Amino acid sequence: MWHVHGVLVNLLGLVLGLAVIAALIVIGLLIIILLVKAFIMLLPAGLVAAAVWLLTGDLGLAAIAFVVVALLSLIKLL
Repeated sequence: MWHVHGVLVNLLGLVLGLAVIAALIVIGLLIIILLVKAFIMLLPAGLVAAAVWLLTGDLGLAAIAFVVVALLSLIKLL
């Protein structure tokens, strides 16, 4: 009788362990997808900021350009 109980506990632990691993994999994939989407959304702003910085040499203007283009991208998204 105790042997059967031990097997059930081990089986339950295995199933729960696999469920936790599957949930962590799904969460990890969602985080990766979110990071890639954020990178794609901010890529134009980064390119514009880099161009402004190369043309003017002013980091402040490049930061303003980045923020303006990022906000425009966000407004376009909504």
